[in-house]
Amino acid sequence: MLLRTFHDIIANMELAKVGGNRLRDYELVVIISPEVAEEGIPATLEKINQFIIGRGGSITEVNQWGRRRLAYPIKDFVEGNYVLTQFKMEPRLTAELEASLGISEEVLRHLLIRLSD
Repeated sequence: MLLRTFHDIIANMELAKVGGNRLRDYELVVIISPEVAEEGIPATLEKINQFIIGRGGSITEVNQWGRRRLAYPIKDFVEGNYVLTQFKMEPRLTAELEASLGISEEVLRHLLIRLSD
């Protein structure tokens, strides 16, 4: 019994070193291009949500703030559709999510923030 507990402790320490499978809370704000029609925004959000869910994460909340004026022009646009998504995901996958958002033609800007534990 004692040997089994020792092995469990060592295994848990190894998981902690590499980040384990612990899901962390994040907030993601994306600005979707005004070139995306109102009918196309849900499809864009679904791509982002499927990326998260497909990698073992879960969506907590999605708030569409609507079309707003940008503080400064981005790619010659002065407006964008803002969306806030709260979700849980493994920390090691955030770089992949940000890379995917960075190359998306539909997303003008994004900001990913890890919430405190």
